[in-house]
Amino acid sequence: MFRHALVFSLLTLLAGCAGLTSRESVEGQGDAKLWQAHKAQVAALDGWQISGKVGIRAPRDSGSGTLFWLQRQDYFDIRLSGPLGRGAARLTGREGNVLLEVANQGRYEAESPEALLEEQLGWRLPVSHLFWWVRGLPAPDSRSRVTLDNDSHLARLEQDGWQLQYLSYVEQNGYRLPERIKLHGTDLDITLVIKDWQPRQLGQ
Repeated sequence: MFRHALVFSLLTLLAGCAGLTSRESVEGQGDAKLWQAHKAQVAALDGWQISGKVGIRAPRDSGSGTLFWLQRQDYFDIRLSGPLGRGAARLTGREGNVLLEVANQGRYEAESPEALLEEQLGWRLPVSHLFWWVRGLPAPDSRSRVTLDNDSHLARLEQDGWQLQYLSYVEQNGYRLPERIKLHGTDLDITLVIKDWQPRQLGQ
């Protein structure tokens, strides 16, 4: 009986450790404890308003424009103006009910933002991961390879076939948040420059 209890306790411990570490491998010069503390602080942000510039290189289109992103817990409102010669595009909703509006083209609905962007714009972009990446965090639901800078923040991230470089950060309301990010995926390169960060912790 004791042996079974010991084995069960060991398995429970291993499962707990696996949940914390198996999805993320950490490299670089930063301090792992500081990184964990930073992650916990920034992950608590579930609302923000971002404005900035975005550059996109894709097989069908390339160009640059402005970005506005309003996040309120699971609801998002992401607007692109000017890029790719399309005028403007707006992505709103939440997982399971997403609407894409493209200037002079129409309104399209789908269950996921990823499906809409690929169907209508030809971009294979993990929008659900961007919710984490834009805060300088790996998405928690898949494996990632993290390289820390000297300040124990993300310098590079590899996840689900994407490679990200975090080139600079900005201090805003006590949070250290990405200011310039380069994203490289299959047939899609994105440069994101955030001019204004307004982070919020909305709670449950």
